[in-house]
Amino acid sequence: MGLNANAAATLAKWHAMVAARDMSGLGEIVHADATFRSPMAFKPYHSAQAVVLIISTVMTVFEDFAYHRTLVSEDGLSVVLEFSARVGERGLKGIDLIAFDADGLITDFEVMVRPLNGLQAVGAEMGARLAAFLPAYKG
Repeated sequence: MGLNANAAATLAKWHAMVAARDMSGLGEIVHADATFRSPMAFKPYHSAQAVVLIISTVMTVFEDFAYHRTLVSEDGLSVVLEFSARVGERGLKGIDLIAFDADGLITDFEVMVRPLNGLQAVGAEMGARLAAFLPAYKG
Protein backbone atom coordinates (compact mmCIF):
# COMPACT_ATOMS: atom_id res chain seq x y z
CA MET A 1 0.00 0.00 0.00
CA GLY A 2 1.30 3.44 -0.88
CA LEU A 3 0.90 6.86 0.62
CA ASN A 4 -2.64 8.23 1.00
CA ALA A 5 -3.40 10.42 -2.06
CA ASN A 6 -3.93 13.58 0.02
CA ALA A 7 -0.78 12.92 2.04
CA ALA A 8 1.14 12.31 -1.20
CA ALA A 9 -0.02 15.69 -2.55
CA THR A 10 1.10 17.38 0.67
CA LEU A 11 4.44 15.58 0.58
CA ALA A 12 4.97 16.78 -3.00
CA LYS A 13 4.31 20.37 -1.85
CA TRP A 14 6.73 19.85 1.06
CA HIS A 15 9.50 18.61 -1.25
CA ALA A 16 8.93 21.57 -3.59
CA MET A 17 9.23 24.01 -0.66
CA VAL A 18 12.42 22.33 0.56
CA ALA A 19 13.92 22.36 -2.95
CA ALA A 20 13.11 26.06 -3.32
CA ARG A 21 14.17 26.77 0.30
CA ASP A 22 10.90 28.70 0.59
CA MET A 23 8.68 27.80 3.53
CA SER A 24 6.09 30.53 2.85
CA GLY A 25 3.41 27.94 1.97
CA LEU A 26 4.05 25.71 4.97
CA GLY A 27 1.08 26.98 6.96
CA GLU A 28 -1.26 25.72 4.24
CA ILE A 29 -0.23 22.08 4.72
CA VAL A 30 -0.01 21.96 8.54
CA HIS A 31 -3.04 21.09 10.69
CA ALA A 32 -4.04 23.82 13.18
CA ASP A 33 -3.41 21.44 16.12
CA ALA A 34 -0.15 20.01 14.77
CA THR A 35 2.71 18.96 17.04
CA PHE A 36 6.46 19.36 16.52
CA ARG A 37 8.77 16.97 18.36
CA SER A 38 12.28 18.34 18.56
CA PRO A 39 15.43 16.24 18.97
CA MET A 40 16.55 18.84 21.56
CA ALA A 41 13.46 19.06 23.78
CA PHE A 42 11.57 16.44 25.78
CA LYS A 43 8.18 18.17 25.55
CA PRO A 44 6.66 18.74 22.12
CA TYR A 45 5.60 22.10 20.71
CA HIS A 46 1.92 22.52 19.83
CA SER A 47 0.08 24.46 17.09
CA ALA A 48 0.55 25.12 13.43
CA GLN A 49 2.29 28.39 14.32
CA ALA A 50 4.93 26.52 16.33
CA VAL A 51 5.52 23.97 13.56
CA VAL A 52 5.85 26.69 10.92
CA LEU A 53 8.16 28.82 13.09
CA ILE A 54 10.48 25.95 13.97
CA ILE A 55 10.69 24.39 10.52
CA SER A 56 11.06 27.74 8.77
CA THR A 57 13.92 28.60 11.11
CA VAL A 58 15.73 25.27 10.93
CA MET A 59 15.70 25.43 7.14
CA THR A 60 17.79 28.63 7.44
CA VAL A 61 20.18 26.83 9.84
CA PHE A 62 20.75 23.74 7.69
CA GLU A 63 23.23 23.96 4.83
CA ASP A 64 23.58 21.38 2.04
CA PHE A 65 20.25 19.83 3.10
CA ALA A 66 19.21 16.78 1.07
CA TYR A 67 16.71 13.94 1.41
CA HIS A 68 17.89 10.43 0.58
CA ARG A 69 15.18 7.83 1.32
CA THR A 70 11.43 7.78 1.94
CA LEU A 71 9.67 5.05 3.89
CA VAL A 72 5.86 4.87 4.02
CA SER A 73 3.78 3.39 6.84
CA GLU A 74 1.34 0.55 6.17
CA ASP A 75 -1.68 2.81 6.73
CA GLY A 76 -0.38 5.32 4.16
CA LEU A 77 -0.62 8.24 6.59
CA SER A 78 3.00 8.54 7.74
CA VAL A 79 6.42 8.86 6.14
CA VAL A 80 9.99 8.71 7.34
CA LEU A 81 12.33 10.92 5.34
CA GLU A 82 16.07 10.33 5.76
CA PHE A 83 18.18 13.48 5.34
CA SER A 84 21.68 14.87 5.63
CA ALA A 85 22.75 18.46 6.27
CA ARG A 86 25.51 20.59 7.66
CA VAL A 87 25.56 23.28 10.35
CA GLY A 88 28.83 25.16 10.06
CA GLU A 89 31.54 22.52 10.04
CA ARG A 90 29.33 19.82 11.59
CA GLY A 91 27.78 17.26 9.29
CA LEU A 92 24.68 15.41 10.43
CA LYS A 93 22.16 12.79 9.40
CA GLY A 94 18.59 12.60 10.52
CA ILE A 95 15.05 11.58 9.87
CA ASP A 96 11.78 13.46 9.68
CA LEU A 97 8.82 11.39 10.87
CA ILE A 98 5.73 13.05 9.42
CA ALA A 99 2.13 12.02 10.15
CA PHE A 100 -0.81 13.22 8.07
CA ASP A 101 -4.55 13.25 8.61
CA ALA A 102 -6.94 11.85 5.98
CA ASP A 103 -7.10 15.30 4.34
CA GLY A 104 -3.32 15.29 3.94
CA LEU A 105 -2.53 17.93 6.55
CA ILE A 106 0.59 17.42 8.67
CA THR A 107 -0.48 16.54 12.21
CA ASP A 108 2.85 15.50 13.72
CA PHE A 109 6.41 16.33 12.69
CA GLU A 110 9.17 14.62 14.67
CA VAL A 111 12.88 15.02 13.99
CA MET A 112 15.76 12.79 15.07
CA VAL A 113 19.39 13.78 14.45
CA ARG A 114 22.82 12.21 14.89
CA PRO A 115 25.66 12.47 15.81
CA LEU A 116 25.51 14.34 19.09
CA ASN A 117 27.88 17.11 17.99
CA GLY A 118 25.69 17.74 14.91
CA LEU A 119 22.61 17.90 17.11
CA GLN A 120 24.39 20.27 19.49
CA ALA A 121 25.27 22.57 16.58
CA VAL A 122 21.62 22.61 15.46
CA GLY A 123 20.48 23.23 19.05
CA ALA A 124 22.89 26.12 19.55
CA GLU A 125 21.77 27.86 16.34
CA MET A 126 18.07 27.25 16.97
CA GLY A 127 18.38 28.40 20.57
CA ALA A 128 20.10 31.61 19.50
CA ARG A 129 17.30 32.35 17.04
CA LEU A 130 14.19 31.09 18.86
CA ALA A 131 14.83 30.79 22.63
CA ALA A 132 12.61 33.76 23.40
CA PHE A 133 9.69 32.42 21.34
CA LEU A 134 9.51 28.65 21.87
CA PRO A 135 8.35 28.37 25.53
CA ALA A 136 4.94 29.76 24.56
CA TYR A 137 4.28 26.68 22.41
CA LYS A 138 4.99 23.98 25.03
CA GLY A 139 2.41 22.24 27.18
